Amino acid sequence: MNQIREIRGLMITVTNGKVLLPNANVTEIITYSDPEPIDGAPDWLLGRTRWRGWRVPLVSFSMLAGLAPRDLGTNLKVTVLKALGGNPKLPYLAMMALGFPRLTTISPDVLIPTGDDEFREPGVRHRTLVRDDVAIIPDLIEIERLVDDILHQPVAA
Repeated sequence: MNQIREIRGLMITVTNGKVLLPNANVTEIITYSDPEPIDGAPDWLLGRTRWRGWRVPLVSFSMLAGLAPRDLGTNLKVTVLKALGGNPKLPYLAMMALGFPRLTTISPDVLIPTGDDEFREPGVRHRTLVRDDVAIIPDLIEIERLVDDILHQPVAA
């Protein structure tokens, strides 16, 4: 007997797009506050945001993936994510969001790949249709690696 697997997901609205994340990966949604800048970081790495005693790197997925030159909106939120890479120096990562996410149930029959995966932007794993929404499944491991490389690059003398 074939068992259909379903997972709970969160549809996160970002500037000019939507990102689909596993619900289990999202720790908390918090109100945006200006992050602490990171010297020499690219534009998409906005800085470090404070969360429960941590200084969590804040990523603009829209800027990283080329969806928008900057994040705009009046209802900016921060999605705090559990890092997947197992790096003890990077246990959490944060992503900009517009408003609160929408909880959704994902099963194989509602997740339809769009076939646009041949030329992926940085941080993008797949583009997909979820019911009536076009969504991006981010490559969180790649994003963590990019952030870690930036945070731990040697300081120029």
